Amino acid sequence: MIYKEFDMTVKGSFGTPTLTTYLIDAAEGLLVNERPMVIICPGGGYNHLSVREGELLALQFLAMGCHAAVLRYSVSPAVYPTQLSELARAVALIRKNAEKWHIQKDKILIQGSSAGGHLAASFGCFWKKEFLVKETGGNEELLRPDGLILSYPVITSGEFAHRGSFEMLLGDRYEELFEEMSLENQVNADTPKTFLWHTFEDATVPVENSLLFAQALRRKNIPVEFHLYPKGGHGLGLGNELTCSPTGKEIQPEVTTWINLVKTFIENF
Repeated sequence: MIYKEFDMTVKGSFGTPTLTTYLIDAAEGLLVNERPMVIICPGGGYNHLSVREGELLALQFLAMGCHAAVLRYSVSPAVYPTQLSELARAVALIRKNAEKWHIQKDKILIQGSSAGGHLAASFGCFWKKEFLVKETGGNEELLRPDGLILSYPVITSGEFAHRGSFEMLLGDRYEELFEEMSLENQVNADTPKTFLWHTFEDATVPVENSLLFAQALRRKNIPVEFHLYPKGGHGLGLGNELTCSPTGKEIQPEVTTWINLVKTFIENF
C-alpha cells in the first residue's frame, strides 16, 4: 500500500486540512490494477471530525479492492465554502494523478457520514460552480464526481434539519445561506448516482434527510439506491465494534450489511 498525506489548505482553512491516500500497489502479477477510488469525508457536525468515520472506513474499502482517501477538512471556525473548496482540491488532485495511481477515471466516488455526508452531497450538487472550477485551475472535468455514498447524511435545513451542523458551517452567514444549503433543492442533472443509508430511529439527523434527497434524485431521474434500517441511532459507522465508541452504543448488527451492499453498488457501476 502507498500511504501519502497532502496539504489541502485553501483560503479560509482552519488548522491544516489534509488528504490521506491509501493506494493499493499495482503489480504485473495482478489481473486488476486500475481500481475505483473512494474519498471519505468523516462526520462531526462541522465542529470536529469523527475518528470512527475516517480511516476505519478506508480500510474496509481497501479490503473490497478500492483505493481510498480520507479528507480531514476544516471545521468551525472555518465556514462555507472553505470545506467545499478543500474537497474540490482533493478531487482534482486524485483525478490529475489517476493514471499514475492506477485509479479508474470513471469510478471516483465521494463517501460522507452525517455532516460529512452533507459535504459530499454539496459537492455532488455544486461541483460545477465557477468558484470551485477557478480553485482548481479552470478545468471542471477534474472535479466531476462519479458517485456519492452517503451514510445518515445531513441534507435539509428545513423542518428536519440538524441545526447545529448548519450553524457551524455558515457562522455569521446562517440567515443568508441556510436555504441554499438545503440540498434536496439543489439536486440537478449533474448530480451523480447515489447510494444512501439511514436508520428509522435516528433522532439526531432524522431519516427524512435521506428521504428528501432520494426523492430529489428520483425527480431528476438520477439512479439512487436507498436502504432504510429499522433499528439504530445516529453515527453508527460500520455498526460493529470496529467503529463503536467506548459506550458501545454504535453497535447495531442490522446495519452492518451496508458495507457489503455498497461493494455491489461500486462493482455494478
